[in-house]
Amino acid sequence: MKLHLSAPSNKLLHNNIQITGSKSESNRSLLLQALYPNISIKNLSNSDDAEVMQKGLKIENGVVDIHHAGTAMRFLTGYFASQEGKEVTLTGSQRMTERPVKVLVEALQSLGAEISYEKNDGYPPIRIKGKKLIKSQVSLPANISSQYISSLLLIAPSLQNGLELDLVGKITSVPYIKMTLALLSQIGIENSFEGNTIKVSPKASVDDVSLVVESDWSSASYYYSIVALSEVGSEITLSAYKNNSLQGDSALQELYTEFGVETQFEGNNVILRKIENPKEQKVQFDLSNAPDIAQTIAVTCFGLGMECHLTGLHTLKIKETDRLEALHTELSKLGANITVTEKELTLSLSDTMNADIAIDTYNDHRMAMAFAPLAMKVPLFVNDAGVVSKSYPDFWKDLEKLGFVSKSI
Repeated sequence: MKLHLSAPSNKLLHNNIQITGSKSESNRSLLLQALYPNISIKNLSNSDDAEVMQKGLKIENGVVDIHHAGTAMRFLTGYFASQEGKEVTLTGSQRMTERPVKVLVEALQSLGAEISYEKNDGYPPIRIKGKKLIKSQVSLPANISSQYISSLLLIAPSLQNGLELDLVGKITSVPYIKMTLALLSQIGIENSFEGNTIKVSPKASVDDVSLVVESDWSSASYYYSIVALSEVGSEITLSAYKNNSLQGDSALQELYTEFGVETQFEGNNVILRKIENPKEQKVQFDLSNAPDIAQTIAVTCFGLGMECHLTGLHTLKIKETDRLEALHTELSKLGANITVTEKELTLSLSDTMNADIAIDTYNDHRMAMAFAPLAMKVPLFVNDAGVVSKSYPDFWKDLEKLGFVSKSI
């Protein structure tokens, strides 16, 4: 589906949007529920990723196809490796077969797991024969994707002797690790995170508990961008959110003050207000703890005519696409002056913003949604707009609620 998107007729916005549960929290909760069936879950994400996670967890033997869902690939690798008697081949889309899993596989093998590669060494598809894992100590590089780490932590309480995980080097994506540990604590699993060592105690069963999934802060990022690109006085209310969130992308609250956006909590709602135009012409952010909002911030800066220097982006090259190169290509088409390295992005001032450019999305939901707010400034086309279903199926409908005009081509 190709979509033509243009701005609301009135750029002074006042609207309410209900956002589905966090994909990150949902998939963690689903795995814990598979280990401890008396856990119940409320406000589960309606994303494709959560759907394939649910389907994958129900399979005992055979092929498990997780399509584009990287979180499901990492989490299910740990899950099936620890499930004695289950034997599966875990695979996905073409892009998924290009995303490395070697670090996680080797960590699980060191614990006694039986995993082999079906095609290319270090990459899916992988064949997993579930075993009872007795060993309880493992180490991982600290600067890898937090999903590898969380995959091990989520199965840790179900292991006979629990797990002691040593992270070697400087840790990145700490909020996502803490999210996993907080969910373990909520279901009564003892754990500690001191220095570079994480310990999780074993627990055969847990008491009945209901996990309430907070709405997705990554999805909220696109509304922060829309408010930043709107007129002063605009206000969008999002639900359901809480202060002191487990999600790393809640850093949006502080980061977007640089763009004149104020955040206020009222009950389970968060209110975004455009209170002023940006005071500075350049921002510098280290996004190593929240890399998923890099695309949104880069597009926001371009839309506002600001410079930016974003660091801590080394994990973006192995996402649904190489997000740094994708940003370079698509922003350049719009007229941006942008450079990227393996882990940084720099946007310099440009006096050009081309209209009616077709944005390619590279099978990446975040490319589609991050560029959509730019329609506040110029009309644009979004190729393969349906890709948003990976994390936020109702995205285009919700933009129409704000007054955006979308037309399928």
